[in-house]
This record gives sequence, structure tokens and C-alpha cells, in this order.
Amino acid sequence: MNSPAATPFQQLVRKLRQMEIRILKAVDAQLQGDFHSVFKGTGLEFDDVRLYQYGDEVRAIDWAVSSKGHGTFVKTYKEEREQSVLLLLDVSASQRVGAEGRRKLDVGREICGVLALSAARQDAQLGILAFSDQKELYLAPGKGVRHAYALIKQLFALEPRSRHTAVAAGIKQALGLLKRRSIVLLISDFIDANYERELTMLARKHDLVVLQLLDKREREFPPLGIVPLHDQESGRTVWVNTSSEAFRARYRATYEQNREQIGQICRRHRTEYLSIATNTDYLPQLVNLFRRRNQRGGRA
Repeated sequence: MNSPAATPFQQLVRKLRQMEIRILKAVDAQLQGDFHSVFKGTGLEFDDVRLYQYGDEVRAIDWAVSSKGHGTFVKTYKEEREQSVLLLLDVSASQRVGAEGRRKLDVGREICGVLALSAARQDAQLGILAFSDQKELYLAPGKGVRHAYALIKQLFALEPRSRHTAVAAGIKQALGLLKRRSIVLLISDFIDANYERELTMLARKHDLVVLQLLDKREREFPPLGIVPLHDQESGRTVWVNTSSEAFRARYRATYEQNREQIGQICRRHRTEYLSIATNTDYLPQLVNLFRRRNQRGGRA
């Protein structure tokens, strides 16, 4: 008796699980069995107090306990066991650039799906905030396979209400939702401006990883002569000479400037940054990212 054909959702989950297994196997192999978690962070939580010893930092003294007259005590900390992770995904119209099935938005959704399954396996709390210039989808951090499936289903079914981008507004929403230090993966093409202040605040308060999605069409536009170009976000159509060297030079310069801007911001704030092209196998890049984070204790 033949088994019933898998539904599109089951096929999607199967694909994401295969990608998750590739990530976990590759990272584990590169670390020679010393791999702890994709979501290893840098958060510390209060553990206990002990008597002051020579060489302890003065700022570690617990003055409230010490004032009771039984000696000078310092606070001790341990690494947070339960990591909270927020996926912050740009779903504005500029993310729809790319080949069918390999648009920036498709790749962003896949990455979120793989990480959701990885979080379920590692008992990490993971949530998602998808944004355009408004909140498009929010699912609070939760645990387990059922939560991961719910997140994947809602994300892949999402049809954004707005076409516009506001990275700064998306970050502000995330800052308002996060009540404790968390790992935040910000996924966007960053075709926007005036978001550095908010990005700086996010990097200071949380363990931030920035993933920039890129498509080769945005760097080298094919020389097609005079053609109409449609702006996904504004809805406007303009006629341009795509074979003109001046147009092609401006096009390349805009792409490189956009990429360099976000790279500089991340270097300035010592934030982990990774650019991902939609036409490449991004799993090895993610593997290297998680390997570096584990080796560095979660922070660049």
C-alpha cells in the first residue's frame, strides 16, 4: 500500500530538517566533538556570593550583603543556561528580488526555519518578529518542536501588508519586546537609511548577529537597453537605459555603498556580520559563523 503524498508543508519541514542536520554535523565535525550549541551566548546570571579574596574587583562587591557585618562578600556569576533568541526578519518588498524560489525573502525564511528547528533540538527559547515599516508577524519566544512548526507555518504563510522598509522601526519594536538580554539575529538587505542609532542600541543591549541578504542582480544589472524598471517599494515605474555606462556605474556604486555601510557599522560595534548571496549555498557560511561564536564564547 502506497503512503499518501507529503503535503507542501511536510516537504518544507523535511527540507529544513535536512539543512539543520547538515549544519549540526558540519559544526560538530569542525569542532571535533566540542560543539555545545548553535545558540551559545554571552549572557551571565547571578549565582551566589562568597567572601572577598585578594585580587577580586571592587565593583564585584555585594554591598548589601557586606553591610550586615559578617565580612566583605563579592557576587559570583554563571553562564545563562537558558538562551532566549529572537529572529528579526525584514519582509519588505525589496526582499522579493531574486530568482523564483531563491529570492532574498525565500532565503531569509529558510534560515529562520532552520534556526527554529535547531532551537527546538537544543531546548532554546526562540521567537520571531517580521517587519516592513510596521509589525507584520510576532511570535513570542517559546520552546519545543510544536512551537518551531507553528513559527515555520506562520512565517511561510505570511503575506506582508506593507511594501515599505523601516529597519529602525523594526529594531525599536524588538527593543520594546525584549525584556532580558537575548541573542538577536537581524536578517535584512539593509536597503534603507538612518538606522545606525537603533542598531547601536540593539548591539549594546543584546548579543547581536547581522545577516545581510544580497542578490547578484543588485550588483550587475544586465544591459537590456532602454527598459521600464519597477520599484517594489514605491510602486513607481521609470524608464532607464540599462546599457548606459553611467547607469551601470551608479548601480554598482549603490550596491557597494549599501554593503560597506552595514559592514562598517558592525565592525564599529564589534557585532558579528555575515553577507549571504541568494545564489550560493549559505549553509557553510552559517556553519563558520556558529563555529566562530562557540570558539569566541559567543561574541566577536
